[in-house]
Amino acid sequence: MSEVVLPALGESVTEGTVTRWLKKVGDQVQIDEPLVEVSTDKVDTEIPSPFAGTLQQIMVQEDETVAVGAVLAIVGEGAGSAPAAPEAPAAAPAEVAAPPAPIAVTPPAPVAPVAAPVAPVAEPVAATPAPVEIPVAPPAPVAPVAAPVAASPALVTQVSESDPSYVTPIVRKLASDMGVDLSKVRGTGVGGRIRKEDIQAAGSGAGSSASVTAPKAAAVALTPSPLRGTTEPMSRLRKVLAERAVASMQSSAQLTSVVEVDVTRVAQLRARVQSEFTAKTGTKLSFMPFFTLAAAEALVAHPKINSTVEGENIVYHPSENISFAVDTERGLLTPVIRDAASLNLSQIAQQISDLAERTRTNQLKPDELSGGTFTLTNTGSRGALFDTPVVFLPQSAILGTGIVAKRPAVVKDVDGNETIAIRSLVYLALSYDHRIIDGADASRYLMAVKARLEDGNFEANLGF
Repeated sequence: MSEVVLPALGESVTEGTVTRWLKKVGDQVQIDEPLVEVSTDKVDTEIPSPFAGTLQQIMVQEDETVAVGAVLAIVGEGAGSAPAAPEAPAAAPAEVAAPPAPIAVTPPAPVAPVAAPVAPVAEPVAATPAPVEIPVAPPAPVAPVAAPVAASPALVTQVSESDPSYVTPIVRKLASDMGVDLSKVRGTGVGGRIRKEDIQAAGSGAGSSASVTAPKAAAVALTPSPLRGTTEPMSRLRKVLAERAVASMQSSAQLTSVVEVDVTRVAQLRARVQSEFTAKTGTKLSFMPFFTLAAAEALVAHPKINSTVEGENIVYHPSENISFAVDTERGLLTPVIRDAASLNLSQIAQQISDLAERTRTNQLKPDELSGGTFTLTNTGSRGALFDTPVVFLPQSAILGTGIVAKRPAVVKDVDGNETIAIRSLVYLALSYDHRIIDGADASRYLMAVKARLEDGNFEANLGF
């Protein structure tokens, strides 16, 4: 018999909670085969079996918390303890529950044919306006007039606009916006031309309003969540995040400063080198590596933003270890890019891709989540302009990057002349601990990041 114990999962990890057993009593396990999932205040991870054999006994049940070194299970030879027998039939009810699914699906099938006969009914109705438009056709003889006048483009245009079938751009756009089919509108203008009032009248009808609302309903249709009306316990990770967030807000004085940054040059550089960058590094070049490098370089010149409060002292960190937020099904986790200011864009992009993937697949080591001195969170990844991110102690600041969007902006040429142009703009929001960082400190830091990004001179930092 061999004991499987909870291993040390990081320097600061002292306990863990069993969240799910991947094997049941009586199952065969191989060396290094995942045996149980354990959650800590750092990370959720799978514990592999250090022995081969049969799972004889489970010592810690799901949702129980034990210290590092505690015995989780017994692995040995034999069929295992008695509890293995009742667990086998337990899977049967789950399989029996499967048949109701097809029963629920079959009723909608007959409904589909019912909708089919409805379509033909609409056809005769739509066809009736056609004969009404036939009397409008005689003005066609006007067309020959255009032939002799073809030498004058202005007159050709004038004649075409007098044609009752001609629709002005304004009326055509109004019809498009209201979802009105021009072929089904009877014009009341001179010679039967369609006017704006005709479109508005058609759009207010029952048939037209139905055609307008139907596409909109489909575009915004949302799937009801199965969580509605239910209750679930907080996961250990969610409890830790909640406790840390509240503790940070209660123990520090937090506020946020925001600047707008023109990243057009960065966007142009990305477009120019994207293919080569992907081919040589195996990952795409997003805006995040640029934000990370610019943020880290600015920390070198503004160490107060990269500091920690310890009692009555301010500790200035010797390196720029950037934590970046990763959205997972279990909650928000922040793996760390160490010494980010000394890295190039290729190295940063590869680390972001690797760490984010392993964070989402629960393959991250606990120590890869510790040691961050400053955090970067990409709130724009879900379309937000900006937010006011929460600083998590012991860090003193966090930078939120909004969505990069094209908007009109005032720009100056080399002669100082101002004009309006379409630019790629982004909001950067810095939340910071006002106990040690003043508004002027935050503004100086943000302006340093802004200047680096707007300059866009990152060719030497590409790394290939």
